[in-house]
Amino acid sequence: MLRIGLAMLQGARHEHIEALIHASEEVGIEIEIVELRKSSQLDSDICALILPGGESTAMRKASKSESLLDGIFDWMDKFPNRPVLGTCAGAILLSDPGEQRQPYISAQISRNAWGRQRQSFEAQLEIELDTPESNPTKELELQRDNFNHKPLKISHDAAIGNLDSYPGVFIRAPRFLTNSVKCTTVATLQDEVVGILDGMKLALTFHPELTLDRRFHRWLIVEAKNNFS
Repeated sequence: MLRIGLAMLQGARHEHIEALIHASEEVGIEIEIVELRKSSQLDSDICALILPGGESTAMRKASKSESLLDGIFDWMDKFPNRPVLGTCAGAILLSDPGEQRQPYISAQISRNAWGRQRQSFEAQLEIELDTPESNPTKELELQRDNFNHKPLKISHDAAIGNLDSYPGVFIRAPRFLTNSVKCTTVATLQDEVVGILDGMKLALTFHPELTLDRRFHRWLIVEAKNNFS
C-alpha cells in the first residue's frame, strides 16, 4: 500500500482526499492517505506529497507550532525523486520555500496575480503531461471526518472523458512570471503557462481537486509507485 502525505494546513484538503480516493480506484492502486499535521509524521514510508491551495502566508504561520513545512521541505530534500503535487498556494511554496532554502521548481511566481476573490474564474486548459488514462469511476460516498467535514461535490461535465482539454479552476490564483519558467510546461491557458513539471515536482496554479478529472492525482499515485524505494 502506498502512503500519500497531504499537508493539512489550509485550503481544499478534503477535496484532495476525495480526488485521491477516486484516482486510486481508477488506476487500481491501493493507497493510504496520511493527513500531515506535524513534522514527525514525515518518514521514509511517505512515498508522495500534496501541498494544497490556500493562503501561503497563513500556511507558513500555521505550520510553525509543529514545524510541518520544515519537515516537508526536509523530506523533499531527502527524497528528491518522489513526486510532489503543489496546487495554487502549494505551487507558491515550491517556488519560494523561504528560510534560505533553494526553490524546488525553476520558475518564479506572483501571489494573487489574477486578482481578488471576485476575479476567480474557470477556463479550459491545454494539458501536455503523460498521465494514466482511466474512465471516471462511480461516485464514492465519503464519510465525515473527525472534524465533521465532508468533501464538497464539485463536478464539471467537461471533465468527463475529455482528454483534449482540462477544466481549470482559478481561485485568487498566482501566476508564473513571464520568461521565468526554466522547466517543462505541462498546462497552458491560451499562451500562458499555468502548470509546470520540474523533476518530480508538479506545480499548478489552478485547483485540480475541484473537478472530476483526476488525471493529476492519477499521475501522483502512479509516479509514487514507480519511484518509491
